[in-house]
Amino acid sequence: MRHKAGPRPNLLALLLVALTFLCLPALLAFADAGTLPASRRSDAAYESARPKLERDLQAEGLALGSPVFLRITKAPAELTVFVQKSDGVFQPFRTWPVCSVSGTLGPKKHEGDGQAPEGFYEIRPAQMNPSSTYHLSFNLGYPNAFDRANGYTGSFLMVHGACVSIGCFAMTDPVIDDIWTLMQAAYEEGQTSVDVHIFPFPMTDANLKAHAGDPNAAFWDGLAPAWTAFEETGQVPDVTVSGKSYQVRAAQ
Repeated sequence: MRHKAGPRPNLLALLLVALTFLCLPALLAFADAGTLPASRRSDAAYESARPKLERDLQAEGLALGSPVFLRITKAPAELTVFVQKSDGVFQPFRTWPVCSVSGTLGPKKHEGDGQAPEGFYEIRPAQMNPSSTYHLSFNLGYPNAFDRANGYTGSFLMVHGACVSIGCFAMTDPVIDDIWTLMQAAYEEGQTSVDVHIFPFPMTDANLKAHAGDPNAAFWDGLAPAWTAFEETGQVPDVTVSGKSYQVRAAQ
């Protein structure tokens, strides 16, 4: 009996090569997204900051390398790092003043408007810059899906060292060293991304009422559920975008 011939070896090889090249960009993008860039500067910062951070964390029942969450307010201008405890709850570890932030309360909407963003951002390792002009930095990922849906423009908005800012959050070099070290250790222990929530002010009922007449009040009402959900559960809520609005679901 005569058997039907299969694909000729050279044709099969060509097909495999073609599939490899088609998949390669996606594979590389995935690898890049999970790779933490490093430099002599970032290595030196990590080694310098690590011992004291380890001691301070241990004193509060926390551990370097545990997942972290960052929350920024503009008024007061502060950045807080929360570290996850063994029970899954995020505990405030350290709050620093933001040394410099430009603009006023309200979201960034246009390239060049001098505003720093407000909203919900996710930092993957590839967004970390160990060779920043401003010592060390990470890209917030603005515009996010909400920003793009609303036609907001801009790019390369950072949290960085030094004390000068145009649309960014400048923390000074020693402070960004600590933030970088906490994030690097968390990435190295398996955290795939760090959530950063940016608010105009603490989203209490009293503050929202005091700003009810502001043109940004409706936007801020859309941010408030994430603040409340975190305050009530100690866990980072799930935030998605539907149409031109944020949708917040408290962590279970």
